[in-house]
Amino acid sequence: MNKIISIALVSFSVFASAQISLAAKANVLIPTSSASWKNLKTAATNAVEQEGKNITGFNAGLSLKIDLPTALYVMPEIYYTNFSNEFTVANDVNSAQTTIKAKSSRIDIPVLVGVNVLGDLLSAYAGPVGSFNLAKGDNFGDFVQKVDAKEFTVGYQLGFQSEIKKVILSAKYEGAFSKDQRKFINNIAGSSQEIDYDNRSSLFMLGVGYKF
Repeated sequence: MNKIISIALVSFSVFASAQISLAAKANVLIPTSSASWKNLKTAATNAVEQEGKNITGFNAGLSLKIDLPTALYVMPEIYYTNFSNEFTVANDVNSAQTTIKAKSSRIDIPVLVGVNVLGDLLSAYAGPVGSFNLAKGDNFGDFVQKVDAKEFTVGYQLGFQSEIKKVILSAKYEGAFSKDQRKFINNIAGSSQEIDYDNRSSLFMLGVGYKF
């Protein structure tokens, strides 16, 4: 019992002496992964696999930095994130060209642990990020999305940031532990065409923020 009380008192004193700051942040997202789009027709031998085109995205949100008495800090964040990958396919019935998009629209919650290398001027951080998918099935011409992205995924982030007075500049990388797999079906009668999307998304982010 005494040990529990002692730990609680130490924890309270640490967080009581911590400095807390809130910031608004926005990032340009540059997808770095190579998504695979597979055009499946009537037979497996007719499958054609190609890379899609990455579309630059963005995110915006809030960041809470908790500076501990040491050089360490904890930084939980929340963002709305949007990016996509697209692929143009010829319809096997009428040869019409259709652009299909695998849209990623989600709420991201990173929980990062960092260390101040040069005080506020330069710090490094890393940690997990949980993502809640907001994008649902969509139609693209005659193609209907039949298999949606997972509702919740976990990834990781690592990066650097610099605080110059109230301005925050950052660069970070995000990777995923699981794949994003979707299926698009040609809805025209008589067609057996399927488009499979397979990607393990990764992002490079360049950001700016303002500390309140």
